[in-house]
Amino acid sequence: MSELRFYLDENVPTEVGRQLRSSGIDAVTARDLGSLGAADRDHLERATAQSRMLCTHDQDFLRFAAAGTDHAGIAFSSQTRVSIGGWVRELRALHTRFDAEQVKNLVFFLSLIDTTELA
Repeated sequence: MSELRFYLDENVPTEVGRQLRSSGIDAVTARDLGSLGAADRDHLERATAQSRMLCTHDQDFLRFAAAGTDHAGIAFSSQTRVSIGGWVRELRALHTRFDAEQVKNLVFFLSLIDTTELA
């Protein structure tokens, strides 16, 4: 059983990675890895090779998953629902509930609603 780790593509704010790391969760960003501008398939291959769940707003990754491309898990949210706090909250929840083997080849659709805005 191995801990769930994250790879945030260039569409996810780098602050999400910083906040996850500050709470002890292993998360890297495309920027951290010098991969800004890389092709989507390269991001997915790198995340998979590192056994990291890929976190994204980019629908291309959904198409790769639907086509049967192996991956270490994908966390997806629509671009219109962007919330740094939402990303952090939901990725922490995934980290608590699942290990790396459990999310292999699964896609998680995140809502990322900032509940503080509902009060």
